[in-house]
Order: sequence, then structure tokens, then C-alpha cells
Amino acid sequence: RGEAPSHIVLPAIHLKKEEIGETFHEKLGTEKGASDPTYLTRAARRHLREKFLTADVALTGVNFAVAETGTIVVCTNEGNADMGVHAAPVQIHCMGIEKIIPRQEDLGVFTRLLARNATGQAVTTYTSHYRRPKPGGAMYLVIVDNGRSNYLGNPKYMNSLKCIRCGGCMNTCPVYRRSGGHSYGYVIPGPIGSILAPQRDMRRHYDLPFASSLCGSCTDVCPVKIDIHEQLYRWRQELTQRKRTALVKRLSMKIAGVVLSGNKRYNLMGHLARLAIRYLPDKLLYLPLNAWGKGRELPAPPQQSFKQWYIQTHKWKKS
Repeated sequence: RGEAPSHIVLPAIHLKKEEIGETFHEKLGTEKGASDPTYLTRAARRHLREKFLTADVALTGVNFAVAETGTIVVCTNEGNADMGVHAAPVQIHCMGIEKIIPRQEDLGVFTRLLARNATGQAVTTYTSHYRRPKPGGAMYLVIVDNGRSNYLGNPKYMNSLKCIRCGGCMNTCPVYRRSGGHSYGYVIPGPIGSILAPQRDMRRHYDLPFASSLCGSCTDVCPVKIDIHEQLYRWRQELTQRKRTALVKRLSMKIAGVVLSGNKRYNLMGHLARLAIRYLPDKLLYLPLNAWGKGRELPAPPQQSFKQWYIQTHKWKKS
């Protein structure tokens, strides 16, 4: 389909089974209109089995690496890592530097956290431990930095390296659930991706920390206690100070600061805004600057502000 993954645990979660069936019909020659999950799974197995058995190299990621024993741990529910490693003569494991844990006795804690927060399981179906190559084979470990050392040198954001890629923050995030993973434009979507992306490329991903309601649900569900919503807020401050945000946004925030800092100014602007929404024609209300109005209509303005309503309904308390 030429699409990037939309979720780090369930990469095709944005697709319906009918869409998958249509793709399988086009690419694999399955029956047209077939959408039964069991049928599609068997079709995928027939197609992929030969590729696994004839591959010269198996490439996997790494969920955890145990420093005490040198064990490489890969967790899957499909068994694809096991099949690839056992069938191919060469196995290559790519691991970020943050995947290392100190002792074997610590591993059980992390595997349970990962499965519980990712899919609600007690443990993943396959938890594979690799220590050495199979007889006659070769095993390589590629340790990837790719900007991670920069995080370690930044105390404000280094906690983000604790991430075990469970996807729990995405599952609970109201913004992710409404917009989907593709809207983020980064390999890791959701709240955790929004704090990783600016460190990787601040110019390109300056807007992601603002794609959040700061409700804190991501921090609440994080099994390794990353302060995600606080880091998002800090990124907003830093990006604004560095003038990485759009000029229109910076000017609008300055104007808002002036209005909100004075009671009379706030009351006057609220009154003018209600009049404008009520009487101005749509051509003036939905200018190109009003990006919010491109796909929505402004709600009908109330007859009075909340402050006016509160004073009116609570007069008896003053007397």
C-alpha cells in the first residue's frame, strides 16, 4: 500500500479488514471481497513462508539486552523473529543503546510491563532469548545511537529514553485516537514521538509538542514513569524561545497574553468576539488565517459570557 506504520505495536491498526482484503486481492491474488481474518492470515502465511525459508539474512529489532549475560531478547506475538533467525544462516539484531538492562533478574519485570501495557497480555506469545549463533551460522549485534546520546546529555528530556515502546501512551491519547498515527509525520507517533521528534529534527517537527491537550493521561499510563506531558510542555517553551514556531502563532500568543492579563481588556474582547461571530459574514470569519475553520463551523455565540451569567445567577449570595 506504500503506507508507513501508524502504531509502533500494531502498525496496521488504521486499516479495516475489508481494506486488507482488497490489498491482498491486488497483491497476492486472494478472492475478491474476502475479508475473513483467518482466510487472510493463511494467505499471508503462504506468501511469507517461502520468503522466510529462502532468506540469507534475518534482521530483527531488540526489546531488551541483558548486560549481565549478554542475552538479546526479542518479544513478538507472530513468531516472525524466531522463524527468521532459525531459518537464515545469518542473524542481525539492531538495538538502540537504551535497551540495555543490568541483570537477568530485572528482565521479568520489563517483559511483564511491556506485554501488559502493549496488548493486555501477561506475556507475549514468543519471548526469544539469543546468546550465540546457531551451529554453522553467524550472529551480529548492531548498537544504534542515532541521536540518543544527545538525549543523555540533556537532563530535561533524558527520561524519554526509558521508553520500552509499549504504545500505551498512544492508546490513551485523545489526540492520537482522533487523528491517527500518520498525522504526526514521524516514525514514532503519539505523545512519546512528539517529545522524541524535535530532538531529532527541531526544524521539521517543531509542531508536534503542540499536538497535545496536556491532559496527562500519557504520563499516568506510562509503565516506566516518563513525565511525557511535562516534557511536551517544556518543548513548547523551548521551541517558542528559540522562535521555531510560526510567526503568526508567536504574534497571536503575544496578543492573547496582553488580552488575558487585564480584566477589562478580557471582557471587552470577549464582547467583541461574540458580536463578530454573530454579525460578520462568513467571508470575513473564515479567512485563510482561520485554519480551525477550514473543516468546521464556529459554534453559535452565547448571549452572555460565563462571567456575566455567574454574576447574574449568584446575586443572592452577595445580599
